[in-house]
Amino acid sequence: MTLRPHRIAIAPSGFKESLSAARVAEAIATGVRRVVPDAELDLIPLVDGGEGTA
Repeated sequence: MTLRPHRIAIAPSGFKESLSAARVAEAIATGVRRVVPDAELDLIPLVDGGEGTA
């Protein structure tokens, strides 16, 4: 039996005046890769439509 790697969606919002959603997604992905190195990660940074969105 062949096991498929874990597929994980990472979809954070940003931290106002600190980190963008993309930076938060990368930080989470770094941690996940340490624990599950063979995981397939889908990074999906989200925005809430607040300040800075068009």
